[in-house]
Amino acid sequence: MICIIRHGKTALNNARIMQGRIDCPLNEEGTEQASVVARALKDSGIAFSRVYSSPLTRAVQTAGIIAGGKDIITDERLMEMDYGPYEGTDLNDLPPELVRFFGDFANEPAPEGMETLGSVKARMGSFLEELRASPSEGNILISTHAIAMKGALEYLTPDSRGAWWSRLVRNCDLYTFDIEEGRFTVPVRLPVSERED
Repeated sequence: MICIIRHGKTALNNARIMQGRIDCPLNEEGTEQASVVARALKDSGIAFSRVYSSPLTRAVQTAGIIAGGKDIITDERLMEMDYGPYEGTDLNDLPPELVRFFGDFANEPAPEGMETLGSVKARMGSFLEELRASPSEGNILISTHAIAMKGALEYLTPDSRGAWWSRLVRNCDLYTFDIEEGRFTVPVRLPVSERED
């Protein structure tokens, strides 16, 4: 089984600031979110033989809490979307071009200076294809970010036609999928956080 998770909350999440590649650590709430997931997985008998993470601190910390001391392999392809000049933007006061983009991810191109969604999907797909080419015994954990995770989910479900881009992925949301007969299975959200929705 392969698990992919968005990192826990940070101070910038709470302040509604576009983090992108700003390297902000987990706050107390984010640490607790990851701990809740770790306990739920442990109670379900799920442990990890391989652990991958974005190199950004919040993702590495989340992986470390959940994987319980396993070595973490960082990979830049798992980083958040590069927001370019928009990193640090207040989500409560977005410029018009970001309002248009966030209003229709699937059809509205990313504003100039930002990484494209196609690029996010391609690099996440490249990472996933490497996993498929080197099967592992045991479970795998991937710790990443909201838009990067959506890129992975888009790659895994090509029939979605862009639907994942507008889906809400909360902090510490976790999806699982597998590789069966050389193919990826459809990802499924695991209800392992304190939320019931």
